[in-house]
Amino acid sequence: MTTPSDTELVLTRTFAASRPLVFDAFTRPELVRRWHGARGWHLVVCEIDLRPGGAWRFVSRGPDGAEMGLSGVYHEVEPPHRLVQTESHDGWEAGEALVTTVFHEVDGQSAMTTRMTTRMTTTVRYPSREIRDSVLRTPMKRGAGEAYDRLAELLRETTLKGDLP
Repeated sequence: MTTPSDTELVLTRTFAASRPLVFDAFTRPELVRRWHGARGWHLVVCEIDLRPGGAWRFVSRGPDGAEMGLSGVYHEVEPPHRLVQTESHDGWEAGEALVTTVFHEVDGQSAMTTRMTTRMTTTVRYPSREIRDSVLRTPMKRGAGEAYDRLAELLRETTLKGDLP
């Protein structure tokens, strides 16, 4: 996670899977439910209307029963390259963020194998530095890291099986 400007957070992660598969994992509810959220948190609502102007809504429930809701509207949907959407948290009056996620497929090579990997870069732009800084004080970094670890596990299982779950 980096902070390239006063109002932005950038999260970058590389996954050992093709770009179409990673894009699907971000946009297909049956896949999103399997990885979204920190360990111990699970999506109890996962609604995705994947089109410009389409709404999305997630509600996660934690191990202590606490719930956290997120929602927004898609502005751009370019499979399997790019998603642009708004994001608002339930009960958070700070305004909405603009989230741009780009999926870039790169060759992953080692002495024994050549496989496609996908670099995901998510830029979150907040209305102000104060709002961005308040987000940095939350456990968001840990939660995103754990969610992306769960996604990497899902993608590893999926590529080993050779098909989508």
